[in-house]
Amino acid sequence: MLTDQELLRYSRQILLQPVDIDGQLRLKQSRALIVGLGGLGAPVALYLAAAGVGELHLADFDTVDLTNLQRQIIHDTDSVGQTKVDSAMGRLRAINPEVTLVAHRAALDADSLAAAVNAVDLVLDCSDNFSTREAVNAACVAAGKPLVSGAAIRLEGQLSVFDPRRADSPCYHCLYGHGSDTELTCSEAGVVGPLVGVVGSLQALEALKLLAGFGEPLVGRLLLIDALTTRFRELRVKRDPGCSVCGAKHG
Repeated sequence: MLTDQELLRYSRQILLQPVDIDGQLRLKQSRALIVGLGGLGAPVALYLAAAGVGELHLADFDTVDLTNLQRQIIHDTDSVGQTKVDSAMGRLRAINPEVTLVAHRAALDADSLAAAVNAVDLVLDCSDNFSTREAVNAACVAAGKPLVSGAAIRLEGQLSVFDPRRADSPCYHCLYGHGSDTELTCSEAGVVGPLVGVVGSLQALEALKLLAGFGEPLVGRLLLIDALTTRFRELRVKRDPGCSVCGAKHG
C-alpha cells in the first residue's frame, strides 16, 4: 500500500487518470537498472527517483570530472573525484529517501551484466559507446527485459524502446547492426547540455509508461531530435527476422 506521505508526495502524478493509485503502486514495486550516470543517466535517475520507482540499480565505473558538469546535472563541483555512483546516490537520497538504491561501481562484464539485468524489470541504456549498448541489448534480449535506449552527440539525439516480450519488437542490433569502429564519443565530438537532458527526460518518461502501464511506448519507432533546428522526426523500425541477437528468440 501507499503511505499517507507517499500519497502526498506523488499526488500530482496520482491525479493523472492513466496512472492513478494502481499505477503508482506498480512504480513502487518496480526495479530499474540505469547503465551510465552521465548526461543521459543524470535526468533519468533524478526523474525516476522523484516519481517513486521503488528500486534503482545504478551502474557506472567512472568518476566525476570537471568536464562532466556542463551536462551531467546529477553531479556538482563538490562531486569531482567521487565515483559517479556515489555522487548520484547522495543526490537521489536527498530527493527521495523512500527509493532503494543498489550500486554497481565496477564495469559490468558478461556475467555481472546478465545478473544485473535479471534482477530488474526494465533497463535504461544511458551509456556513450557502441560496445556497451550492444552488450546491454544482448543481455536484455536473453532475459526478456524491455530496454529504453537513448543517445546524444553534437546536436543530435535518438531514442527508442526495444521490448523482447513483444514478437513484433526489433532489438538494438536490428537497427544498428555491428555499428562502426569510428564512432565518436562526446569527449571527442562535443555535445550541448540541454540536448542530453531532453533525451534523458524522454527515456525516463518511456520507463514510467512501461513500469506503470500507461500510454504507448516507443516500440518499433525511432525518435530523431535535431537540436539545431528544434525538429523531431520519427522513423518506423521493423524487427529483422535474421537478426543474430533476437532472431532466434522469436523463431
